[in-house]
Amino acid sequence: MGNSYAGQLKSARFEEALHNSIEASLRCSSVVPRPIFSQLYLDPDQPPFLPEDVKPKVEELDKELVHRYSQNGNLDFSTSQTVNEMEDEEEDEDMSDSSSPPIPYSQKPAPEGSCTTDGFCQAGKDLRLVSLCMEQIDIPAGFLLVGAKSPNLPEHILVCAVDKRFLPDDHGKNALLGFSGNCIGCGERGFRYFTEFSNHINLKLTTQPKKQKHLKYYLVRSSQGVLSKGPLICWKECRSRQSSAASLSAKPNSSVSPSTTPEGGSANGYKSGFTQTDSSVFSPAKSSSAVNLSGTQDPSRNKNIVKPLALSVQLVGKAFAAAPLSLRSTDVANGNANGGRNNVLSSTVSRPVPHSTSPSPGCAAGDQASMSSSGPPKKRHRGWSPGSPVPPPGLAVPVPTIRPSARTEPLLSVPVPQSMLTGILQPQPIPAGETVIVPENLLNNSGVRPVILIGYGTLPYFYGNVGDIVVSPLLVNCYKIPQLENKDLDLLGLTSSQLLSVENMILLTIQYLVQLGPDQIPLREEFEQIMLKAMQEFTLRERSLQMSAQCISVSPGQLPWLARLIASVSRDLVHVVVTQNSLAEGISETLRSLNEMKHQQKLPDYVVAICASKIRGNEFCVVVLGQYQSRALAESMLTTSEFLKEISYELITGKVSFLASHFKNTSLGDDLDKLLEKMLQQRGESVIIPFNGDVSECVSSQEAIAMASTQEPDLDVDTFQIYQPQLTVARKLLSQVCAIADSGNQSLDLGHFSKVDFIVIVPRSEVLVQQTLQRIRQSGVLVDLGLEDNGTAYQKAEKYVVRLDNEIQTKFEVFMRRVKQNPYTLFVLVHDNAHVDLTSAISSSLSHGEPTHGLADRVINCREVLEAFNLLVLQVSSFPYALQTQQSRISSSNEVHWIQFDTVDDAASEDKLYFGLNEYSKSLQWGVTSPLLRCDETFEKMVNTLLERYPRLHSMVIRCYLLIQQYSQALMALTTMASLRDHSTPETLSIMDDLITSPGKDKNGCGHMLVIRVPSVQLAMLAKERLQEVRDKLGLQYRFEILLGNPASELTVAKHFVTRLKAWRGNEQDDWIPRTYQDLEGLPCIVILTGKDPLGETFPRSLKYCDLRLIDSSYLTRTALEQEVGLACCYVSKEAIRGPIVALDLSEKEHEKANGSENDSDELLIDLDRPQSNSSTVTGTSGSLADNGVSSSSAADKSQKQASSLNFQTVAHSSVDEGTYPSYTAGETLKQECDSLGNQMASSTTLKLSSLSSVSQTFRWPAHSAKDSKALRAALPRIVILSKAAYCLLSSQKSGNLPSSSSLLPHADVSWLSSLRPLLHKDMNSEEQSLYYRQWTTARQHHADFSNQGEASGSRSFHPRRLLLTGPPQVGKTGSYLQFLRILFRMLIRLLEVDVYDEEEINANHTENSEITQSSNDHWPDIEIFSKMSFDLNVHDPKYRTISPVYTEQLSRVKQETSKETKSEEPKKRETVSMMLTKYAAYNTFHHCEQCHQYMDINPAAQISDSTLHAFTFSSSMLGEEVQLHFIIPKSKENHFVFSKQGKHLESMRLPLVSDKQNLNAVKSPIFTPSSGRHEHGLLNLYHAMEGISHLHLLVVKEYEMPLYRKYWPNHIMLVLPGMFNNAGVGAARFLIKELSYHNLELERNRLEELGVKRQCVWPFIVVMDDSCVLWNMHSVHEASSQSLEPGGSSKNVSLKSVLQHIEATPKIVHYAILGVQKWNSKLNARKAKAPFSRCHVHDFILLNIDLTQNVQYDLNRYFCEDVDFNLRTNSSGLLICRFNNFSVMKKHIQVGGQKDFVVKPKIMVSDSLAPIMPLQYVCAPDSEHTLLAAPSQFLLEKFLQHATYKLFPKAIHNFKNPVLAIDCYLNIGLEVAICYISSRPHSVNVSCEGVFFSGLLLYLCDSFVGADLLKRFRFLKGATLCVICQDRSSLRQTIVRLELEDEWQFRLRDEFQTANSSDDKPLYFLTGRHI
Repeated sequence: MGNSYAGQLKSARFEEALHNSIEASLRCSSVVPRPIFSQLYLDPDQPPFLPEDVKPKVEELDKELVHRYSQNGNLDFSTSQTVNEMEDEEEDEDMSDSSSPPIPYSQKPAPEGSCTTDGFCQAGKDLRLVSLCMEQIDIPAGFLLVGAKSPNLPEHILVCAVDKRFLPDDHGKNALLGFSGNCIGCGERGFRYFTEFSNHINLKLTTQPKKQKHLKYYLVRSSQGVLSKGPLICWKECRSRQSSAASLSAKPNSSVSPSTTPEGGSANGYKSGFTQTDSSVFSPAKSSSAVNLSGTQDPSRNKNIVKPLALSVQLVGKAFAAAPLSLRSTDVANGNANGGRNNVLSSTVSRPVPHSTSPSPGCAAGDQASMSSSGPPKKRHRGWSPGSPVPPPGLAVPVPTIRPSARTEPLLSVPVPQSMLTGILQPQPIPAGETVIVPENLLNNSGVRPVILIGYGTLPYFYGNVGDIVVSPLLVNCYKIPQLENKDLDLLGLTSSQLLSVENMILLTIQYLVQLGPDQIPLREEFEQIMLKAMQEFTLRERSLQMSAQCISVSPGQLPWLARLIASVSRDLVHVVVTQNSLAEGISETLRSLNEMKHQQKLPDYVVAICASKIRGNEFCVVVLGQYQSRALAESMLTTSEFLKEISYELITGKVSFLASHFKNTSLGDDLDKLLEKMLQQRGESVIIPFNGDVSECVSSQEAIAMASTQEPDLDVDTFQIYQPQLTVARKLLSQVCAIADSGNQSLDLGHFSKVDFIVIVPRSEVLVQQTLQRIRQSGVLVDLGLEDNGTAYQKAEKYVVRLDNEIQTKFEVFMRRVKQNPYTLFVLVHDNAHVDLTSAISSSLSHGEPTHGLADRVINCREVLEAFNLLVLQVSSFPYALQTQQSRISSSNEVHWIQFDTVDDAASEDKLYFGLNEYSKSLQWGVTSPLLRCDETFEKMVNTLLERYPRLHSMVIRCYLLIQQYSQALMALTTMASLRDHSTPETLSIMDDLITSPGKDKNGCGHMLVIRVPSVQLAMLAKERLQEVRDKLGLQYRFEILLGNPASELTVAKHFVTRLKAWRGNEQDDWIPRTYQDLEGLPCIVILTGKDPLGETFPRSLKYCDLRLIDSSYLTRTALEQEVGLACCYVSKEAIRGPIVALDLSEKEHEKANGSENDSDELLIDLDRPQSNSSTVTGTSGSLADNGVSSSSAADKSQKQASSLNFQTVAHSSVDEGTYPSYTAGETLKQECDSLGNQMASSTTLKLSSLSSVSQTFRWPAHSAKDSKALRAALPRIVILSKAAYCLLSSQKSGNLPSSSSLLPHADVSWLSSLRPLLHKDMNSEEQSLYYRQWTTARQHHADFSNQGEASGSRSFHPRRLLLTGPPQVGKTGSYLQFLRILFRMLIRLLEVDVYDEEEINANHTENSEITQSSNDHWPDIEIFSKMSFDLNVHDPKYRTISPVYTEQLSRVKQETSKETKSEEPKKRETVSMMLTKYAAYNTFHHCEQCHQYMDINPAAQISDSTLHAFTFSSSMLGEEVQLHFIIPKSKENHFVFSKQGKHLESMRLPLVSDKQNLNAVKSPIFTPSSGRHEHGLLNLYHAMEGISHLHLLVVKEYEMPLYRKYWPNHIMLVLPGMFNNAGVGAARFLIKELSYHNLELERNRLEELGVKRQCVWPFIVVMDDSCVLWNMHSVHEASSQSLEPGGSSKNVSLKSVLQHIEATPKIVHYAILGVQKWNSKLNARKAKAPFSRCHVHDFILLNIDLTQNVQYDLNRYFCEDVDFNLRTNSSGLLICRFNNFSVMKKHIQVGGQKDFVVKPKIMVSDSLAPIMPLQYVCAPDSEHTLLAAPSQFLLEKFLQHATYKLFPKAIHNFKNPVLAIDCYLNIGLEVAICYISSRPHSVNVSCEGVFFSGLLLYLCDSFVGADLLKRFRFLKGATLCVICQDRSSLRQTIVRLELEDEWQFRLRDEFQTANSSDDKPLYFLTGRHI
């Protein structure tokens, strides 16, 4: 009908193909595009090339390719074999010759005017599933919804309604010929021909339309009502290659409701959410099913690079990866279904892989995630047959597809590993040799369920009894060697990654299997390292021989005999089977012989099947037949959750009944129950004595209950303490938080917060919740943070700990509301045990997993948490590996690792050592007779025998039953039936003996604890019931307790034991019950600990034994194994390991001492560490004292009751746990105790004891009755009994610090990125391990971090406010993070405080009391009164307490004692006081807040370039030259300046007018702040101080510092000083500010004059203030009233704006030269009222009238006292200086920058170790050989003068009557000398000098005003000294001549000096002389 155009090419079709081919070749760099003709002829219904098909994303490749549970939970592909989509899998039957090209087909043209859009019907209605998935579609009865595929829309499915009579049944049969369908778009009905229908729905086919080919899927509704893709429609019989869904019944709708499929009921596998007991599933089709394992080795390795392949191109079939459909609204699951972890990326639903005639264009999945031995990813069918785990998904490309049949056992499905086979030209029928029929009853006959390890090449299809085999992808990725980048190759020492031929791989595999011991199973990680080493050797050999790798490969002919040769040494444990045609032959042969063998025959452990095919090259696989190995491999494929479900399934369905009946009898064959009954009757009413007596003593049960302890119990009562390592780690956390705040990405603003609040989220464990609560209560942190009052803290603690269970949502919402409502509180969300349950919320909701799955993800990673700027997330974990993947959300710099004390010195400084996993592993080398880690060999032998007998049960069930029997028999053997002794293993017997006898020897009944770990809750309950029954019947119920440690429930302890615990504690309330394991300290008991993971619960010190015999090969990930052994980790007394400590491999690395707190800035070194005393003492009412931490003996404890701060108690006997442990600085008491302990322990450390039961002597577990045992309560390591598998992994530590368990896959939720990777070194510390895992592991699809990956690896987002604290289990992390909260709070408070100088004024008593004062109520000075006041020459600023006093008449009367103070070189530390910052403070760069961020930060869009640089030139008379300053003006500040008309040239800075009305929103004066060295710390943010008003603020900076200031203050106007002033002092800055301002004033006067403003009206004031002024205060004085005797005052904080506005409002202000305020000190208010205004010196913060002071200059050379000098000059010019006493300024103590001294160094460094240069060496004789210094000459001179008083002016010392005369200058010449300042200017105001004899004369750079006649006015003492200072030698000579000094002064040649500069640095010269 449609074949009329056979063989013709339609031109349009050709053009399209040509276009597609060209486009594909352009788009795709790495793949050979398809030739046009193969496109046209070979697969006409291929879609056009999709670029994303060609290059699958790397992250897609790196996921598994196999699926279980679809995203929305009901479609379960794990059993529907949709591996090979039908597209080309079965070509049309009517094609006569399968090799001829298919026939192109031409459709009828569509009717005029109809719609032809793909995906829409001709009536224009949308048919795509994506659009219709939420619609309710009505279909007639008898019709089903099916999905059709259009070749033009490969990513869409079109929805059709088809009469089900025309569709096949489950077996691919009985479909009526013909067609009947309806269009669900436009509703048209009754299409009778599929051709017609396909035209209507616009399929646009290129081949003849056939329903078999184009109707693909059933469509089913999920439980959420979403319509989604269901199973394939099974058009052909199941025997064909088609992977049929028949095995499951292909009726799709049963997931919607069984009623819709009358025939099938719920028999198909699509029922949503399997339950364990659902046995009706998979009943039909037992025999007629097949497991297809066809597949090809994937030729193109990881990175899409095509490589030629040894396999021929005619491979079997083309398989397209079927994507698990997961339609979430419009998201469609990605084509390479990535292990079914439904990567919800919107891409094709089931995308065919583009074919190419070259093999496999890069659809290789790289290292498959679930290939690791740790078993499959989580979401898989709920049920399995015991121990027949299904092949884990995870099969990567080369992995064949398994096509399993339905199983005879219900609930078992084999998940289908999907493969993507590419590069196939023609489908071919499968030859018979390609299939393997699994014999019936294989498991029953042989007792073995073989595991087939996929190797290299095509695995065959399996038929028949496929439930009796398991296919494992364990090693498959080792054979797919990935393409690595060059840097990774170099890292591994390889030249290329293609070094191993298949033959090499086969031989390596056999070698590896041969060397495995009988009780070892192959481990992927081990084999990967073997492959890597082999490749490295090949690389070395290649380099040395200069040959290519091919020369050393094995030829296919040599392979069989080489293989057999290697296997021959295995004592028949490894067999090699070589076949010629296919692997199927070898596998069939192996299975057949296994099925037929006799039970006596010895089976090989491994059979390596090799197919040496000529056509396809070598292929191989391994069949594991060893009893132990096959079971261990199969079980290790299950995740923990899966095998726990498997166990509960076995228990529920009664499969264990055979086993249970086996254990009904004792080992002697007696009936156990009857025996126990008999013993019960013999005993009668009496029971064994509870304590203080032998097991043979009996008492009545009433007596037993009443027995009380006879003496003061010897229990330690614990007080909560923080020890040194915890402090260190808390500080590391704090410094990391500071680093986040400083990081410049604005993610955390610490200055914003004033309070700390927190919440701790813990996994579901009742005990853990209680334990955390106790720690919080005892630490007092709630009171310290000010969150709760002392009284309520105990009750309120509960709201701070939240358990991850179903109620968390509401509690967490309450918490998040608090976060939103308190923006000024910093919240810390502590996620404890963060590695538990990392499932993503999406995958858990879709998998119908446990209801709690994904809760952590929902909480920690929700948007509110990520975006809250006031929330820090601290994740705490002992096993952080799953959080350290490539997709980690935590930056590696935000990880804080526990400090490592590795060396003996460290160990010596503490009395308690942490004893963790590494120490346990090392302890095996001690050579002790009773080691701490043990393996119970006898038990393992018994287990192996039982495993052979019960091959269908999970090994944990068998182990558990055996363990119960062992403990029961041991109890009986020790009490009544000694004959059973030989039938209990020695380990079990010695444990029980110790447990039962220790209370007997103790007067109080204290004993040991034994923890038995039973992960399955059902098994644990069984164990508890059985053991309790045996105990009670033997009469031991008062001797020891048996508890079930179930995380889901609280502890329940029998009443009489609670009474005993209370009696020991002594001070508990009546209703006290034990809530944590630590509360059980001293109680003899067995705790059966259950639950999937141990969750970090702390055990008491009395825990002595951990029985981990049930933890075996199911625990093959590092986290799973290590967290089990973590139960035993604890702190131990040093004595316990004193003997063997020498044997420890203490490497010399990491001297990370406790004090190594990193980037703590000095400012933070405050008392952050000491817990405040009020809350640290735990009072009797605060719950149990012994619940936590380090305790001391009772005697010591009584003395500690008043424990405040950190008293490190006598911790020699502490039961240490998380949260507490020994300090490194323990006190003296401790030392003595340790010494005495040492002597007593000396005998016990010889450790040469033999019998197993002598543990008590080896480690001296204390004998309680001994009086002196108090001293001996040493904490000892626990004894751990492991299974063989775990023991091998923990014990095989060859060297280094880590046990070999560290090389395992780190966590079940992550996968290795590549099979080629460097080894995790045994010496890596935790930081290095973290970096290793971040590089080499990737999160699996259901992992919560999986979604955290960008397109490029660089764009992964770290959450900026998230930290990770890692440390070994039980090391003290809880205490550490509680301490962190405390010091974080103190730091925040500290950030809100500022240290300001608090010093009283100096020289207060020298002040002249001028009679003229103003009334104290005046706000402003009255110019009339003020100008009559005299100027107070004394300097009062306390910073000048060490300078020379200024001479006044008062001063001359002061008697100065000679020994007033000895001159000290060290300046006295200045007094400061801490003040809270107010809203008016000035801030540095560390302050950020909403209001001022515009002021501070430039917005990112506008870069720094938005500020412009302007030069400004003026001439300075003083400098005698032009000065060029540079302004940097941000765009936003340009309004303050005037520019020339062109807008380019800066003309002047705008100034207001004097007459301007006072504007409340403005200050008139520009503010200048000179700053140096304080770009971060200078208080340059005046936004708040100015109350946010617009103001003109200029930073004055040196040229070399400009870039730094510009970076930190991009919005500030900068005035940049010329480069010549880079070394100048503060004088230069002030000089230039004043010169510039005067010049600008003139310019503005000229400008405004043109506008008609008078010159004198322009505002002449500027503000010059220091960069350390922080707060301003206003003081109001109230007179002494009758009530208060003392006059006093009050002060309030005011803004800088109000101070300036007040001063600017002064009447007649232009008549004042300088206005200022006083310096604040704490005594200001208390002092008597003083005048509101003073005429005296002002400093630091001044309003300067630049008009009046035009002729008074700052000395631009000065480094010190420039303001005193300037004030004296101004006053002598007759100008007014006014200080407002009712205002004060506070100055912040800033430790960096400012006027700090230069470090004076020699100009030419001779050696580094020079002594510091003393100030007296700063000068030297001219032309001498003195060391020249690199410092400015003026600086050297000023420093020299300060220190050379005794040399220069000996007569003036302590002689204020005879001061030194200084003309026109004030220089500090030492505190002991008074200076009389005289101005040489005419009409100047000077102090009266009548009758004064001067003791010296100081002339400094004097100008022409100083003449000889001026000097002759003054009189000098005989012997007075002179010092003349000049710029150079010649001016020195001229000055002496001009001033006629030689008349009165005598000079000597040697009295000439210069500053010690080189001549380039222009030294200053001076001459000294004596008065004649």
